[in-house]
Amino acid sequence: MFKPFTVLVISAGLLAGCASVRDSRVNPSNWFGGGSGPVRSAGAETGSANPLIPERSRVSLLTREAPDYAGRPVEQISEVLLERRPGGAILRVTGVADRVGPFDVRLVEDETARGTGTLAYTLAALQQAGPRSTGTRARMVTAAVWLTDQELASVGAIRVAGRSNALETRR
Repeated sequence: MFKPFTVLVISAGLLAGCASVRDSRVNPSNWFGGGSGPVRSAGAETGSANPLIPERSRVSLLTREAPDYAGRPVEQISEVLLERRPGGAILRVTGVADRVGPFDVRLVEDETARGTGTLAYTLAALQQAGPRSTGTRARMVTAAVWLTDQELASVGAIRVAGRSNALETRR
């Protein structure tokens, strides 16, 4: 036990000493041609930019606008719940799409209803062509949005619309 420990301590000390002797032959970083500084390629640009990130994405990461949402309103709104929580409320909406397989379901706010004392939303989803002859459980979707107390302070009603109906909840 004593002999392997002694060899380990001596080896660690020698290896640590190699780092302080930069030009020594004992230093492992000098074994294959010595240490040279960073090499610049002929086409490299000057500056502090990361050459691994393409130029077009450096700008677009910060200024990229979200693409327009192409969702269509779901067929019918079946339930609107406003669940109070500390600091605000959760608006949870359940609807039934006209086809099977809706995805990327969102509550899209109607900007024209601002200032009227009513928050207006549309329950929308991306939908693919599919069968219509399935049960409502297969076409059911749910979306929710967080509303703060500040947003709810001037609101007396929340209205959620689908394609064929709309439901409203009052505070």
